[in-house]
Amino acid sequence: MFDSRHIKTFHEVVRTGSYSAAARALGYTQPAITQQMKALERDVGTPLFTRAGRGLRLTEAGETLARHAAVILDDMAAARRQMDSLTRLRAGRVRLCAFPSANATLVPEAMGLLAAAHPGVAVELLEDEPPESLRRLVRGECDITLGFAFPGLREDVPDEVREVPLMEDQSLVLLPSGHPLARRRAVRLADLAGERWIAGCPRCRVHFLHACADEGFAPDIAFTTDDNLVVQSLVAEGLGVAMMPGLVLNFLRHPKVAGRASQPASRRRISAYVLREHLRIPATAAVLGELRTVAANKIGC
Repeated sequence: MFDSRHIKTFHEVVRTGSYSAAARALGYTQPAITQQMKALERDVGTPLFTRAGRGLRLTEAGETLARHAAVILDDMAAARRQMDSLTRLRAGRVRLCAFPSANATLVPEAMGLLAAAHPGVAVELLEDEPPESLRRLVRGECDITLGFAFPGLREDVPDEVREVPLMEDQSLVLLPSGHPLARRRAVRLADLAGERWIAGCPRCRVHFLHACADEGFAPDIAFTTDDNLVVQSLVAEGLGVAMMPGLVLNFLRHPKVAGRASQPASRRRISAYVLREHLRIPATAAVLGELRTVAANKIGC
């Protein structure tokens, strides 16, 4: 493989016509130029110059390399400019995979901050629920994934993945606005033991069943759906009550539904996951930083 310094020196020798002139142009000594050209000739395996009186003449191999040297140097300069843009966050691309309520709340605000600070960084948004979203990260299909886990559920995080905790999301009990318990600020799950229930996504559903079991009852589940709008619409029609992460109600709240804090309190942990080696990539680190900022502002909302 050619040494880029030798190619640059060779190009200057060809341009100026002699070792001494190239040495003056590059700020080297003439012996240093001579040594570099000997090293380059060893790399290519054939002489590049022959003597022609006091000057130099390119061999056939030298002429071939001369035709490519300028292109090589231009390509290297372009590569340096692109690398500089990436490290200085003037460019870059990050693939971010998040679950639906995070994509509707945390992600847009974070992308707004990122666009203001680093408009050259592009973000591709993907959507998936954990644990599949974490598998997509490991498979290389995304650079950052946002996931959530409830108490007692330990995420199986591979060694090469770093978890970055963002926030805890309070679960709320959803009631029809005319429900007698809707006047309370908080509602005990046990007080709703006799109600019909609408259950949400599989991971939320498992946590919900455990929470009810801890309160001493098995819920009568009338409907199950992954669609948060459908859950609220069913509650609004009086077809049941539900338990839903509070983050959902930050962007999607049916006017005929009341959300009340559940007792005992129930929270899910929201985290970002990234391959450890990608933490050093400037664009990835910038996206993580903005997600942390937005999540910190959401705490207590």
